[in-house]
Amino acid sequence: MKKILTIIAALVAASHFEIFAQSVGTYSEKVVLETPDVIFRQIDEHTWEGNGHLMAAESIYLVEGDKRAVLIDAGTRIKDLDKLVAKLTSKPVTLIITHVHPDHTGSAINYFPSLYINAADTVNIPQFMPDYKGEVKYLKDHEVIDLGNRQLTVIFTPGHTPGSTTFIDKEAGYGFSGDSFGSGNLLLTLPFSTLQNTCERMLHCMERHNIQRLYPGHYYGQNAETQQRLKDMITICEDMLSGKRPVEDNPTPNKTLGLDKLVTDFGVRINYNINCLK
Repeated sequence: MKKILTIIAALVAASHFEIFAQSVGTYSEKVVLETPDVIFRQIDEHTWEGNGHLMAAESIYLVEGDKRAVLIDAGTRIKDLDKLVAKLTSKPVTLIITHVHPDHTGSAINYFPSLYINAADTVNIPQFMPDYKGEVKYLKDHEVIDLGNRQLTVIFTPGHTPGSTTFIDKEAGYGFSGDSFGSGNLLLTLPFSTLQNTCERMLHCMERHNIQRLYPGHYYGQNAETQQRLKDMITICEDMLSGKRPVEDNPTPNKTLGLDKLVTDFGVRINYNINCLK
């Protein structure tokens, strides 16, 4: 576990912790369950958000329908997560994952006999999820997860990782995006062209279905992703690909992912390397 935590610390850039330190106590959602490992807050009658304490308020989400529920991500280390979730919903729970990084697929995944991921992220399983003994199943782009009188649409959103995925509740007007758009501090491992395409596709979806916000993988209470955030990121991508913005060194490079360059604007940090410009 110590090795995994070291990897996670390297994955999560220092600015996440700075943002978190500035944002403690800014949650508007009511606390409904708390343990030493996690605090659950209620977003609405059938939706909950949980924050772990190990890696920049790593976030998980419980989404309930009439017949079943899904747990989106499992945090870094949350003891008895299955039992905690059962205190919030009596419905059977399926674990679905936004991406295979250990602050989202930590030790608590082993409480679940199976989980669902985007198959493109299987490349990260040997490094970040090597000990999971359950069945790994695969999501499909644009498939609809029917929870009973509530549906989540799966949208692949690569950039942070090859298999990063967002889940949209069109009727509720919000979604859950993991680290796809960075929670204000994106660690980009794919080209800017991929990120631009991801942002354009998601922006189109949000505009078409009046999606107001995406709850991110490190939720501090005031940093939900918005349509404006995606527009700003598209602008950054266009500028980087056209050479309009200079390539600048990252003062706090992420050595684990080799992200030694940084672009900052519109309140957004994008950590990247030179290969992202190809």
